[in-house]
Amino acid sequence: MDKLNLVAGVDEVGRGPLAGDVVAAAVILDPENPIEGLTDSKKLTEKKRKLLSVEIRDKALCWSLGRASVSEIDEINILQASLLAMKRAIEGLAMKPSHCLIDGNKIPEIDISCEAIIKGDLKVQSIGAASIIAKVERDDEMVEFDQILPGYGLAKHKGYPTKAHIKALQELGVTSIHRKSFAPVKKVLNNQ
Repeated sequence: MDKLNLVAGVDEVGRGPLAGDVVAAAVILDPENPIEGLTDSKKLTEKKRKLLSVEIRDKALCWSLGRASVSEIDEINILQASLLAMKRAIEGLAMKPSHCLIDGNKIPEIDISCEAIIKGDLKVQSIGAASIIAKVERDDEMVEFDQILPGYGLAKHKGYPTKAHIKALQELGVTSIHRKSFAPVKKVLNNQ
C-alpha cells in the first residue's frame, strides 16, 4: 500500500445528546477489500449498522476510536470536544494517514493535512465507515448505561433530548453521565 495515499475518513457521533461522551472514529479503508453499503450511519437500520461495523473493523487497513468525556464537553463545549475526539481518533490509528477527510465544516488541530467535507458521511465511503463504527460504539454504551441507570430510557433514545428523557431527568434527577452545560440539564439542576 502506497504510504503517500493513506487517507482517513473521520466522523463523530453524539453532539446532540444530553448524556454520554462524544465518540469519533477514524478509518483507513483498504481499496483492495471494498465494503458495500457505506453511508451516513443515520440512514441505516440498527441491524445493518451493526453488521457493517463488524465488516469495517475486519476489512479496513486500520481504524480507531477517540472520545471526549462528559466533563470535557462541559468544560470546553461540544464543538471543541467533538474536534478533540476526532483528533484522538486520528492519533490512535496504527498507520499514520497522509490526509484526513473530516465530516462537517471544521477540522481538528492536528499536524496532518485535513479537509472538511459537509455531508461527508454521504459522499465519502471512509467517512461513512467512521460514522458507522462511532455510532455503533456510542449506541452500545448507551444500552449499557441503561442497565446501570434504569428509568431514563437510554437504550431507546441514546441520550438524545426526547420528551421521555427530559421527563425522566425532571423526575429522577441528573446523573454523572449527563452534560451539565446543556440547557435542558442545566434547567433541571437550577430547579433542584
